[in-house]
Amino acid sequence: MSELYDRETTLTLLHEFTAGEGLRRHAYAVEAAMKAAAERTGNDPVYWAAVGLLHDFDYEKYPEAPDHPLKGAQILRERGYPEEFVRTILSHASYTEVPRENDCARWLFAVDELCGFCMACAMVQPDKKIAQVKVTSVRKKLKKKDFAAKVNREDIAEGAADLGLEPEEVITHVLEALAPVAEELGL
Repeated sequence: MSELYDRETTLTLLHEFTAGEGLRRHAYAVEAAMKAAAERTGNDPVYWAAVGLLHDFDYEKYPEAPDHPLKGAQILRERGYPEEFVRTILSHASYTEVPRENDCARWLFAVDELCGFCMACAMVQPDKKIAQVKVTSVRKKLKKKDFAAKVNREDIAEGAADLGLEPEEVITHVLEALAPVAEELGL
């Protein structure tokens, strides 16, 4: 395993560019969902977790498209990350027109928006615990356009379809992946 992908290295890079706790928590959530997806599919959980942790590391400094994720891709290349890793991260933003060419890229696209949405669902629970969020509740809230309005529902549906899964299966995956890291997420 390359040192580039270990959690200490990726956290250092994330924290170098991302000071905001909200964006850090989103990164931790996507990291957990990606690690669980790797385990589910027989892939390298350390590599996939690093993809999840770093997919938005540049967003705070470069929030406008296409700067995000193009500026981040440039930084990753300068730091020695291989092109496949960089392209996987680029592919999570459809406007880059980088195709999702591998399972890691497809899973990243599928869980990115959904992690944020599930976290928003937890925040409106009386106890604010991710473990209390039910799949049926997430599905109902997805239909409410004014709830977590910035979350792209079409990306969530497209991500599940690209994996050949029903949205409920991806929602279940995300909720189960986030529950063990609830404390780190503040949920």
